[in-house]
Amino acid sequence: MSPEHGARRSQVILVEPALTQLAKLNASETHRLDRVIVAISVNPEIGTEVPGTLLRDYVDEIDRVRVIYYVTALRTITIVAYVEA
Repeated sequence: MSPEHGARRSQVILVEPALTQLAKLNASETHRLDRVIVAISVNPEIGTEVPGTLLRDYVDEIDRVRVIYYVTALRTITIVAYVEA
């Protein structure tokens, strides 16, 4: 990786349940969620592992947002299964 470029972000995809939840959020909630999605895309390991699953659970106490997601084996795609803002 050249010095002028940072770490590559993973691509974030929201599955149907997360999209349904996203559609119910207002503009402020969507903005807070967007910041958390960016943080997860930069560092997919940010959330805590959900025991016995491939899922990770990330709660941002400042923005009051929760995202449950999993990361593909090559860490290039992050699949969001649940959002709460």
